[in-house]
Amino acid sequence: MTPEALKQLLEYVAQGYLSPIEALNKMRYFDFETVGNYAKIDNHRQLRTGFPEVIWGPGKTPEQIREIMQTMQGRNPVVMATRIEPQVYEELRREMPDLEYYREARICALDGRYRSAEAQSVGVIGILTAGTADISVAEEAAVTASLSGFQVKRLWDVGVAGIHRLLGNWHLISDADVLIVVAGMEGALPSVVAGLADCPVIAVPTSIGYGASFNGLAPLLTMLNSCAAGVGVVNIDNGFGAAILAGQILRVGERLNRKMGQE
Repeated sequence: MTPEALKQLLEYVAQGYLSPIEALNKMRYFDFETVGNYAKIDNHRQLRTGFPEVIWGPGKTPEQIREIMQTMQGRNPVVMATRIEPQVYEELRREMPDLEYYREARICALDGRYRSAEAQSVGVIGILTAGTADISVAEEAAVTASLSGFQVKRLWDVGVAGIHRLLGNWHLISDADVLIVVAGMEGALPSVVAGLADCPVIAVPTSIGYGASFNGLAPLLTMLNSCAAGVGVVNIDNGFGAAILAGQILRVGERLNRKMGQE
């Protein structure tokens, strides 16, 4: 989408040849923006999907991450980079003093306009971990959801080895509209929660566990074989993906409520 093409599109709207909705639909598939010879930024992903593009940190140099983030800044409500180690953050902030770092989640972020009260989305995402060792993956989900404009409630270390810890905090679970349950070892916690909760449960297996957990494969298979209904499973250690899925569920619910209110 060149500036000339955009100008023509806006003129069609002004002249009545296109409705604003038709123009918006055309704008959903604008072209990308190139950074150096190594990245093509999808600036209109938020328009299509509701969430902006997010940078995957591993495999990129600090310089590449910095240039991508600076190019994206101002075009998106939040600019995020995931799986950023502390030493990479220290290099980045030398030229980006406003860069925020969430150490446990290993996420860097610029802007954050979603966090203003007027930009907050409807719904509560509850995030639970089976153990303390699962917190880094859970924090990736929590920070992603918070930066994306959702209210987040955390509940850590409530695994099945001490089920009374879970039941003693049932008020948090009952208040949530979507639950993200993060567990390693045998990965049983999502099934227990889904058997009690009245909302969707997103299960996140982690690579925490002894040898027979096969770096998260054992909890992944447990979650896929859950006998409780209403459990969706994301990939091993994928807290980010769980948060985006939870956000999409809440956004669809919000959209359906608006439609019902118009009828």
